[in-house]
Amino acid sequence: MSGGSFSSTNTYFESSLSINGGRRCAACKFLRRRCSKDCILAPYFHHSQPDRFAFVHKIFGASNVARMLQQLPAHERAQAADAIATEAHWRVQNPIYGCTEIIAGLQNQITTAQNELAVIKAHITIHKAHLRPRDQAQGNFDVVANRERAHSYLKDNDLLLPELSNLPLDFC
Repeated sequence: MSGGSFSSTNTYFESSLSINGGRRCAACKFLRRRCSKDCILAPYFHHSQPDRFAFVHKIFGASNVARMLQQLPAHERAQAADAIATEAHWRVQNPIYGCTEIIAGLQNQITTAQNELAVIKAHITIHKAHLRPRDQAQGNFDVVANRERAHSYLKDNDLLLPELSNLPLDFC
């Protein structure tokens, strides 16, 4: 009789094994349920990261996330789970903007760096034009032409750089 109960217990134990090596995934642990072999959330929410699923559950809900993952091809699920977890993490940290605040900040840094690069390129163009060996008549023409090219470059790139508009012809 004890042998029969042992085999049923063993069968129960084997059926409850998951991808996490016999432990419930973070989702099943959080939801206080048994983690089956075919748990859609187990591969993406490891038992060692309970906060990751807690954030996802708080923002999106477990059933919504499971439904989203089931609708995707298997090879895209890991990336989708990571994106969902990242968005949930930042949404918990900043409930109003989430990760968009970080993205906007990075875009502003890129725009600032592009503007600085354009200013430096314009300064280099003007400086190179000033340093070329030239005779008096040809020299002023080169400086003016290069200055106009620098301003044209800045206008083409939609940059507003007023400090370059008032440069003297002999700027160096």
